[in-house]
Amino acid sequence: MKLQIAWIGKTKEPAIQALSAEYLKRISRYVQTDSHELAAEPALLKLADRASGRTAPVLILLDARGRQFTSEEFAELLRDQQDRGTQNLLFGIGPADGFSDQARSAADLILSFGKMTLAHELARVVLLEQIYRAFTILKGHPYHTGH
Repeated sequence: MKLQIAWIGKTKEPAIQALSAEYLKRISRYVQTDSHELAAEPALLKLADRASGRTAPVLILLDARGRQFTSEEFAELLRDQQDRGTQNLLFGIGPADGFSDQARSAADLILSFGKMTLAHELARVVLLEQIYRAFTILKGHPYHTGH
């Protein structure tokens, strides 16, 4: 499985850049990972359309109106995608004003971190940390339990 994380908008904060790079490095120990900084939503939809492979790409968008998961449930989602033979799993983090109805309808899953609004750059770091945490859960690594 290839994991792709795409976000819309330029990263301005050096701290966000550093945290993103660190978690991408950690995740890459478990799965091939690419990141994409995109100018606008149409570029994300185009990226999803052109993801090649034997299986259709799976698009998961972050949106406050989406489904909430515990860390363990999120880990099971990733395991399920691996077990299904998903070749391209694409996570999209939208612009500050959220995704359009067109993008939401193109998604296979809408994921929410809760009812609170997060800055989209911070949402990216939270997503990356949760992806890393999910893989540590699946591999039985002590990171998740804090030991």
